[in-house]
Amino acid sequence: MDQLTCQLALVSEVNDIKASQLARAGAALQKQAMRDFRPIWNVLATVDTFPVLEDVPIGYWPIIIRDDIGFPGAAGIHLDEDGQPFALVQYSNTWTLTASHEVLEMLADPFGNRLVASDSIKPGQGRVEYLVEVSDPSEAVAFSYRVNGVMMSDFYTPSFFDPLSAPGVRYSFTGAIPAPRKVLKGGYLSWHDPVTNHWFQQTWFSGNKPKFVDLGVFAANANIRGEIDRRTPVPQHLGKSVPEAKRLVAAATASSDAVHEAGASKAKSWHGQIAALRKKYGP
Repeated sequence: MDQLTCQLALVSEVNDIKASQLARAGAALQKQAMRDFRPIWNVLATVDTFPVLEDVPIGYWPIIIRDDIGFPGAAGIHLDEDGQPFALVQYSNTWTLTASHEVLEMLADPFGNRLVASDSIKPGQGRVEYLVEVSDPSEAVAFSYRVNGVMMSDFYTPSFFDPLSAPGVRYSFTGAIPAPRKVLKGGYLSWHDPVTNHWFQQTWFSGNKPKFVDLGVFAANANIRGEIDRRTPVPQHLGKSVPEAKRLVAAATASSDAVHEAGASKAKSWHGQIAALRKKYGP
């Protein structure tokens, strides 16, 4: 059977994002989806940019960047409405990281309810059901990487849910996650305990080690991802008081500028070749 293609649309409703910046981000997201994500998660996707939401054809899943997405404490969220998922991305100086995070999680789990059974990382619990959110455990700026000079999110692999660590196994794309079900600083992991019917998390938003959080019981008809986002006060990706995060953002900006400069130089060469051809063969 032929593989269905997920078609995503990147749209900015932020005045500070230029059309050229949106296009470069869209190209980076497309490359990440095809080159990095597809071989690991077997998901085929396209990412196209559109100037306004009204131009997005039906059947596309929009990723909409806004100055305020209306969810306090959340950098991004994807929901399911009328059977179609979409993502809202909070604008910041790391908006491409957030967009990448949401794109990858939308591709792995479009409707926010995909669960995988594995052993609980919480002492005293047995088998639990983890929500598949591929970017949450390593979502911080420190674990990002660059595509075409644009900051993109790390993501875990299916081996993340393995029962034990094994030599040579890749648990996240960048290799930042060293073992199954490991939460890195700035990230979190969510799961359902079928014995108590409670949802739990391990979060590492502050301090020297992660902590466990009991989120309680969700309503029977709740959108799991939406409920998780509402109950998780995730700090912004860039901690304004964290020098290392600022350094990484500055390095990504410099890298993006260098890629743009190289592209502009190549464009100048193309313009020169076109002018020479027109002079040689034109009327």
